[in-house]
Formats: sequence, C-alpha cells, structure tokens
Amino acid sequence: MRTVLMVAEKPSLAQSIAKILSKGNCTSRKGLNGACSVHEYSGSFQGQPVRFRMTSVCGHVMSLDFIGGGCDYVVLWLDCDKEGENICFEVLDAIQPVMNKGSVREQSVYRAKFSSITDTDIWNAMNCLGEPNRNEALSVDARQELDLRIGCAFTRFQTKYFQGKYGNLDSSLISFGPCQTPTLGFCVERHDKIQSFKPETYWILQAKVFKGKDSPLTLDWNRVRVFDREVGQMFVNLAKTSRDAKVESVSKKEKAKQRPQALNTVEMLRVASSALGMGPQHTMQIAERLYTQGYISYPRTETTHYPENFDLKGALKQQSNNPMWAEEVKTLLSTGLNRPRKGNDAGDHPPITPMRAASEAELGSDGWRLYEYITRNFIATVSQDCKYLQTTIDFIIGTEAFSCSGKTLISAGYTTVMPWQGIPLEEAMPVCERGDTFTVDEIKLVEKQTSPPDYLTEAELITLMEKHGVGTDASIPVHINNICQRNYVTVENGRKLKPTNLGIVLVHGYYKTDAELVLPTIRSAVEKQLNLIALGKANYQQVLQHTLDIFKRKFHYFVDSITSMDELMEVSFSPIAATGKPLSRCGKCHRFMKYIQAKPSRLHCSHCDETYSLPQNGAIKLYKELRCPLDEFELVLWTSGARGKSYPLCPYCFSNPPFRDMKKGMGCNECTHPSCQHSLNSFGIGQCVECESGVLVLDPTSGPKWRMACNKCNVVVHFFEHAHRVQVAQESCDACDASLVAVDFNKTRTPLPAGETQHTGCVFCDSIFQDLVELKHATMRHGRGGGARRGGRGRGRGRRGNPKKPKDKMAALAAYFV
Repeated sequence: MRTVLMVAEKPSLAQSIAKILSKGNCTSRKGLNGACSVHEYSGSFQGQPVRFRMTSVCGHVMSLDFIGGGCDYVVLWLDCDKEGENICFEVLDAIQPVMNKGSVREQSVYRAKFSSITDTDIWNAMNCLGEPNRNEALSVDARQELDLRIGCAFTRFQTKYFQGKYGNLDSSLISFGPCQTPTLGFCVERHDKIQSFKPETYWILQAKVFKGKDSPLTLDWNRVRVFDREVGQMFVNLAKTSRDAKVESVSKKEKAKQRPQALNTVEMLRVASSALGMGPQHTMQIAERLYTQGYISYPRTETTHYPENFDLKGALKQQSNNPMWAEEVKTLLSTGLNRPRKGNDAGDHPPITPMRAASEAELGSDGWRLYEYITRNFIATVSQDCKYLQTTIDFIIGTEAFSCSGKTLISAGYTTVMPWQGIPLEEAMPVCERGDTFTVDEIKLVEKQTSPPDYLTEAELITLMEKHGVGTDASIPVHINNICQRNYVTVENGRKLKPTNLGIVLVHGYYKTDAELVLPTIRSAVEKQLNLIALGKANYQQVLQHTLDIFKRKFHYFVDSITSMDELMEVSFSPIAATGKPLSRCGKCHRFMKYIQAKPSRLHCSHCDETYSLPQNGAIKLYKELRCPLDEFELVLWTSGARGKSYPLCPYCFSNPPFRDMKKGMGCNECTHPSCQHSLNSFGIGQCVECESGVLVLDPTSGPKWRMACNKCNVVVHFFEHAHRVQVAQESCDACDASLVAVDFNKTRTPLPAGETQHTGCVFCDSIFQDLVELKHATMRHGRGGGARRGGRGRGRGRRGNPKKPKDKMAALAAYFV
C-alpha cells in the first residue's frame, strides 16, 4: 500500500485537518522531535487505497533531519500565503531525496489551498489539489536575504561605532532595517511636527437663539473663524445690529451611513489598536490562534470582497444562537441578507470571517474581544445601511449667516449590531419654516488657539505603512513591535507611539547622511520588485543583485559619513568616559574602571580607553577584591537574582579568552586554568544532570544556602543548607567520577547522623548526602523558570542533546532586522 505524507504548518492545524479528513478515525503518536505529532489513517488517493500520515513543521524549516523509509506522495497543507509557499519548498528540500521513486510522468507533489479549518473548506481543498508556487517562494527568499544582509551590515557597524563612544544609549542593539527604519521615520516625522508647531490664535462668533419656551440653540458661524481680533469684533458689531435671528431656509435630507466593508488584516489591526487597545503583534497572535482552532478564516488577507460562491448564509447561521446578536441574525435570515459592499479582490484569501460559534469562556478575554469584533463586523456587512434624516436651519443675524443641524434616526440598519457607530441621540430640532424669527440670546467673540497634532497612534501608523508600501499585511505588526523593543519608541496611553531620544537622533542622522535610508520610497520600490518575482514577471537573481548593489553603495557612503550622525549623538548622549560609577581595577593601569549599567552593561577604563563586555540581564558587583592570576584584572560577580545563578568573572578574559577551548563570554565557572583558585578546575563537581555539555560548579558565594549551578543551562542544585563551609575536594567518586565535596556543619544545626559535623562524599552517590540535595531550575530574568523537583542523586545524561545547526539562518534572522 502506498503512503501519502501530508504536512501542515503547525501541530494544531495538522491535528484538525487529519481529524476532518479521517472523519475522526485517525491514530496519533508523538513525532521524533516531541513537538510535532503524527496522525495516521487509511483512505483513498488518486483512486487507489493508501496510508495517510499527517504531520507538521513549526514555522520555517531550520534543520534537515528527515528519517524514515520515504513516501509516495506529498500533500502540502502549509498556510496559503507567500511565507507558506516558501515553507513548502523547505519541506520538499528535506523529503524529496528520500521519497519513493514512482513513474517519471506521475505527479507526486501536491498543494492544498484553503482559507479556513472547516469540513467544507478542507474537503474542497483535498478534492482540488494543485502545485506549490515556486515564484512566490523565491520572492520570500529574496526578501529574507535582502533584509538580513542589509540589516546585518548597517546594524553591526552603527552598534559597534556608537556603543564604543557613548555610555547612556540604553540599547543593547542599535539596529537598522529596510522596513523597520521607515516605520520609525513616520513616528519621528510626527514628533518633529509637534515640536515645530507654533500655536496661532483665532476667533469665532458664537450665537445663541431661542423661540418661546424652547431651549436655546447654539449656532455655527458660516465664516467659521478669523485670525484678526479686530475683524472678528467688526462682525460681532454687525450681527448685534439685530435682536432677531431670521430663518432663511429649512432643509431636510435623507442620508445613509454605509455598512462596513468586509474585514481584511490591516483594518483588523487598526481597529484592534484603536478600539480594543491591543497591539498589532498581540492581535495577530490571537487571530492566528482563533484560525488554527477553527473559529475564524485565515487572518492574513488583503481582500475586502467576498467571492460570488462564498457561503454567506451558512456563516451567518453559525451565529444564530449567540444571545449577543441572535435577534439581529434571525431577522436577517428571515428577511434576507444584503449583499456586502464591493471591495478590493487581491486574489489571496476571502475577508476575515467567523467560521463557527464561540463563547467568551472558550476563547478567553482578548480572544473573545477580537472574535466579537470580527463577528459583529461580518453581520454588519450583510445588514442594511443606517438611514437618518438630517435637518439644517440657516439663519441671518444682522448681516451674518449662521446655521445649525441635527440628525433623526430613520432605520438603525447595521448599527444595531455595531452600536458604537450609531447615530447619537440629539435634542429635537425646533419646528420652523422660512421667514420665522428667533430671539437672539447672546452673540460673543470667542478666542481659541490652533493645537498641534498628537503623536501617531498605532492605527495611524498602520495606515501610513499600508499607503506607502512599507511591509505586508503579515509583517506590519513585526515592524511596529521591533521599533518598540529596540527602545526607539514607547507606547503611551491611547496606543500612541512617542519616539525616544535614541529613535529621534537615529532618524535625524539618517536624514542628514542619506534620506533614502529612512524614507519609505526605496522600500516601496523594492516591494514592487518582489511582487513581480512572485508573479513570475521579474528575475529573482537580477532583483536581488540590483538591490544589493544599491544598498552596498549606500552602506559605504554611510560609513564614510558617520560623523554627521555622530554630531547629533554628541548633543544627546554622554561620552562613555563620563558615564557609570567606579567598580573594579583595570589590570593594565590599575586604575578604577567604571561600571556602565545602561544596556549593554559593560566596564570602561577611561585611562586605557578600553571597554570590556559583561554578561547581561543580571547584577554586577565586586568579587572580594580578588584578581585574575593571568592579567591582574579585579574579578566581578554576576548574579541573576536571589533564586538564580551567580558566578565570578574576569572582565578581560570574558572578552579575550585566554585558552583555545574557551569562547568569548565565559566566566570563571567555565575557565580551564589548571591552578587558578576561581576556575572550573577548582569548583567543578560533576556533569550536569540534564544537559549534555554542562558542568555543575560550586557557587562559593551562596552560603549559608549553598548551591551548585550548571555553567551551561539553568539547572541549580541546592544542598547542605546552614553548613559552615562547603569545599570541593581533590578526590573523585569511584562510582561516577564526580569530585567529592567536603562539608562542615555547625554543631547545633548539623543534619549528619550521630551529631557529626564533618563529612566528605559524592553529592550524587553518597547515602548520607541523599536527603540534603535538591534540584531546581534557576529563575532567570529573561529565561525560563521551572518548578522544583527532587533529584540530583544520579548522573544520568539529559535527553535533549545538542541543538542542530540551522539549514539556513535567513528565515530566523531576517525578521530581526526588517
């Protein structure tokens, strides 16, 4: 029997698709990597009985390790966008070499196209299989390579240049990205407009009139405003020549407020930010979860137009039992759906649509809020427009014309399901006709001032990015998230993006050296070329080489012109020599070096003009004024917190490894110096009980709550609490080869039998030590925490093994710089 391998983009998608196609009759087991399960069932394919195996990747394929006897056919169920198409070919690269060879003419690779995880859509995709699109995959390859190479070059240069000069940049990476930088540029452009804004005073005429016992009406001046007070006072005097306001005309006009268009990704992101207070990155994560669970259609789409064959009625029926909108839905189903407004058909996926009913209990708070908006928007698209009557009354007071208007609801239409867009209740307009007169209550001149624009909101930024072609519907959230994480902007109340000092200086510096680095024009042009690759109208290699040549010249010019940006940096940031506080002595000049806490934390010797790296995300303090025997630098102690790890290090050795087997960034707990009292040879106890390459090292500063910690992973072993002294002995355990540990307890608190205070033994094998050892996972400030468990009595190897080298770093790194 032949085998059909089917591959989805996520484990949850694979499970859902297999369940639908097998009609619930599949068996499941864990795959070799423990993350992607394999679902198996029997069925028919191309008119012959086959064995189906459904599994998944977890995003882009980063390693090649396809083990097995091969398969006869492959059906690719990756997400139906350009990124998904790219992953199709990554999968094929991995499995085609080990596929069974069929007939030369026989097709063996198929592509499933689908937009939602519903029985109908999945079966339709299975019955209409196509082929993967290599052109779309190549356009993604081109984007990844461009973003990575351009981003790496500029980021590496400006990070090294500025971090070596300024101590208070407070950014561990001064990154550049072909999309990220124009995104930041929009935010700084608005900031500059705010800063350069000069308020201007203007005046308006405010008139109030009444008729009989009716409430006074406030009228709008038809001239709107004037910028000269004396001119404004002249108009007041002209209006005050009459005590009556004469009705010139009364007009009534029926108007309609159009129902919304069908929802695409960009509009969903805008509304989520402005109305729901959810950032774009968070919104996309939630939307993808709702999609993989089958609640909504594919959330990455540029289309706002439903195809003619889309089952609008079926999607609407799914919502007929939800008490929040059941009444509106049942009314629509009985009276008939209104055809959605004509929108843009981008040819990718249908608009974002609810595919099945849900409740808040199922989806959680944020998931429900997004799902609720998507559902209400969908119901609104098939509802009637909102209709209202607008009444406008025109007045003449003296020689000046005034007016007032009001709205009266005729038919709520779609606003019953989107009430926040409804016509607000207003006081009824007075009944009057041409020639009627009202009494003037007051006329006065009111002084006002023009106000500056506010900082860009996320919603406004998304609109600008879409308009100027910066990023795609899928990548826009990533670019916005990047400029927030890089400390270029901060998110203020109302999801407003306020540039930081660093963000402002960078953008101004780019404008000063090469404005095209920050303007959206060049990126927009590149995006058009990438789209032509996807359409098969442009050559991948030519587009790639042409764009790289342009940015190569720009990079060399940027390097030559860096002093222009540096002049701006000098005004905003302090030189590294004037930053930080004295901490430890330099081994070269024996003067105190300054500890700079701002990211990235480091030590700087102003006398030698040298900077030394330090481990990040922890606290640094002097280590007992002890010195490294190799270079005379005073040691410092790094700690990740009371429940974390700590180890001493030599600042010079940390940046300049003294031995061949050492790499940059190693502390004394990894140093292989044969006789140093602080090195691994002095404090190492035995192999880590979880990871392959780590060694458990005694932390000599941890008493009286003694511990040893792995010098590679976050394993921490607590032992011998309240011991007076814990030392690593020269002898080794005969059973496991670990170094023995000598423990000296206080007489009053000793847990040793018979009141003994001293004992030397193996922490893994010694029966006396067994109940005094506890394995935990360190609480790292930016790492995984872990629950405690009893252990540490065996030296079993960890099961995880060493991480495999990535096949292609492009996919993982490109997003970091764009």
